[in-house]
Amino acid sequence: MSPSRYARLSRPELAVLVPELLLIGQMIDRSGMAWCIKEFGHAEMLQIAIEEWAGASPVYTRRMQRALNFEGDDVPTIFKGLQLDIGAPPQYMDFRYTIHDRWHGEFHLDHCGALVDVEPMGDDYVFGMCHTIEDPTFDATAVATNPHAQVRPIHRPPRTPADRHPHCAWTVTIDESYPAVKGIPALDLVRETQAATWELDPVDRSGEGQADYSGPVLSDFDFGAFSHSALVRMADEVCLQMQLLNLSFAIAVRERAADAELAVSVNTRQLTGVAGLGAERIQRALGLPGGIDGVLRAFELHPLLNPAGYVVAETESGRVIVHRSPAHDDRAWISLCSPESVQPLQAIATAVDPHIEVRVSGTDTDWTAELVESDTVATEVPEVKVAKFSRGSTFEFEPRRSLPLTVV
Repeated sequence: MSPSRYARLSRPELAVLVPELLLIGQMIDRSGMAWCIKEFGHAEMLQIAIEEWAGASPVYTRRMQRALNFEGDDVPTIFKGLQLDIGAPPQYMDFRYTIHDRWHGEFHLDHCGALVDVEPMGDDYVFGMCHTIEDPTFDATAVATNPHAQVRPIHRPPRTPADRHPHCAWTVTIDESYPAVKGIPALDLVRETQAATWELDPVDRSGEGQADYSGPVLSDFDFGAFSHSALVRMADEVCLQMQLLNLSFAIAVRERAADAELAVSVNTRQLTGVAGLGAERIQRALGLPGGIDGVLRAFELHPLLNPAGYVVAETESGRVIVHRSPAHDDRAWISLCSPESVQPLQAIATAVDPHIEVRVSGTDTDWTAELVESDTVATEVPEVKVAKFSRGSTFEFEPRRSLPLTVV
C-alpha cells in the first residue's frame, strides 16, 4: 500500500474536500451522458446509466461500510451508505431521512441537483432519470446491504404542480418475503477489477475525532467531527467509488460502441469534462494558488490520480510522472491519458491556470507531463463546458447542524 496523497492535508482541509469529492463523483454523469446521447441516443443513454450505477454501487457501498465500521442489514445501514455515496452528495442531493424501525424508513429530497439540471430539458428526460433509471438503481444500491430491501416512490417528478416540494419522497422497506434483488452481469465484471478489492490503510483509531460511523444515523453527516485518519480513508474510498463507477460506465459504453475507437472517444470526453470541472472545484474549495505549483497540487488531489498505489504517479519540479499501475490494468481513467491523449490533463491545468500548458512525453503507460508557463491563454474545451452545464459546477455547501435521528 502506498501512503495516501490526502494525508498531507489538515483535518479541516479534509473536512472541506471530502464532500467536494462526493459532488465531483456525481458530476461524472453530467459529463458523460451528453456524449452517450450524441453517439447512441437517449434510450441507450438511460440503459448505460442503469448499468453503470448497478455495476458499481454494490461494490463501493460495501467498501465504505467496512471502512467506517457500519456494516449491517437494516434501513439505518442503507441510509448511512447513501450519505457517503457519490450518487447522493450532501446538500446537492439533499436527502432527509425518517427511521420508523430497523426495517422501515423513508426519505425525501429537499433539493435534487440532478432534477434541477434536467427539468429544463423536458418531461421525457425527467421521466427517464426519475423513473427509468431510479427504479433499478435504488434497488441496486440497497442490495449491497440487504437483497430483500425495496425502495419505492411516494411521489416523484415530473413535478405536479411544477414547484412541488419536496422534489420526491420514497419508502424503504426490508421484508424477507420480498424476492431477492440480483446483481446485473456487469457487477461480476466490476468485482473482478483491482479497484474493487484495492486495500487502503486502516483508520488509525488513536487520533482526535470519530474513527467510524458506528453510532446513530445523523441528519447531516458532520465531516468535521471525524478524525484525520478517518477523513483520509473517506477521501480515498470516494476516489475508488469514482474509479469503479467509471469502470462500469466504460463496460456499458464498450457494449454499445461500434468499435474500440468510439468507446475510447466517449470515455475520454467523459473524463475530460469531469477532470476540468473537478480541478476547478478542488482549487476553489482549498484556495489553491495558480501557476505551476497550484496545478501540481490539483493533480495530486484529483480523483484521476487517486488513490495512490492504484494509480502510480509522482509530482516533482513542475512535472507529473506516471508509471504503469493497477489502474492501467483495469483500463481506468489514467489509461486514457498519454502523449497522444493530453486533453484530460490539459483540462485540469486550464481549470487552475489557463496560462499553464501540459506537454507529455513517453509511452502509453509510462509518461511525464511537464507543466510549462505560456503567454497563450488556453480556452475551456467543449467537454468541460458540457459538464459545467450542471449547476453542480457552482454549487456551494453550507454549514449544517448534525443531529442524531431517532426512531419515529
